[in-house]
Amino acid sequence: MKGDRVEMVVDAGDTTRTYEVVASRAGRRVETAVRRGAVEVSEVTRCGSVVRTARFMATRVLALVEQPVPREDTTD
Repeated sequence: MKGDRVEMVVDAGDTTRTYEVVASRAGRRVETAVRRGAVEVSEVTRCGSVVRTARFMATRVLALVEQPVPREDTTD
């Protein structure tokens, strides 16, 4: 959903770096996968097409924080 984001803190040798992948338009979502020693975060359209991807070695990822957009409560 638009506004969903994933923050990644990555070890860059002598310092750390923070990266964000954000669902920038309506109908897009952010998916996270850990495959074969790599962490992959992708912004995906409704149809499943990948718009952008961030890929890091799993041993270098210090933190992975998924931050969904707060949803409105529709119950009365």
